[in-house]
Amino acid sequence: MSEDTAEPDTERIPCLRGRGIALAPLEIGDAELIQRWRSDPVAAHETGVWPGSLYELRERVERHLDDNGRDDFLVLLPDGTPIGLIALHDQQLAEGTAEAYLMLAPGHRGRGHGVAALDALTDLAFGELPLERVEAFTHTDNAAAHSVLARAGFVPEGVRRSSCMHRGRRYDNAVFALLRPEWEKLDRARSWEL
Repeated sequence: MSEDTAEPDTERIPCLRGRGIALAPLEIGDAELIQRWRSDPVAAHETGVWPGSLYELRERVERHLDDNGRDDFLVLLPDGTPIGLIALHDQQLAEGTAEAYLMLAPGHRGRGHGVAALDALTDLAFGELPLERVEAFTHTDNAAAHSVLARAGFVPEGVRRSSCMHRGRRYDNAVFALLRPEWEKLDRARSWEL
């Protein structure tokens, strides 16, 4: 077991499935694990997240769990090992839009888990919720995230110039989106079929 993952302290009940992964609702007690993932220099840079204190993160997770405009999940391996965090947040049901967020533990990147998690999340967005558009933002130089988003069907739409500040430097963010008709055309099993 690597330091960036943890043995599940309680049995998680997955609510969504993907190829080789499952998604389970986030719990307040997951803050310490998320803190370790967010402290990884690559994750901190690519997500533009300042690690901050564990206390603050616990408070944030608790607020997120009370927010009806978001759904947060741990990404789990088949044995229940948590390997990442994925969220569908800023849900505007009247507008039919939301934003996807994904962060994987360092030892589990580049193995297809991100694409599988995004597939399960977009199945929730379009198969269970009345969404028409799911957006994602990442640094323009984050080639790994661009590849994951493209493999999950997201289309690059443009650049938000100088939209992120990290470690004293301004970064451009690439804008990706997946629309309901594009999701409907994807030739893959849906999470409820796995």
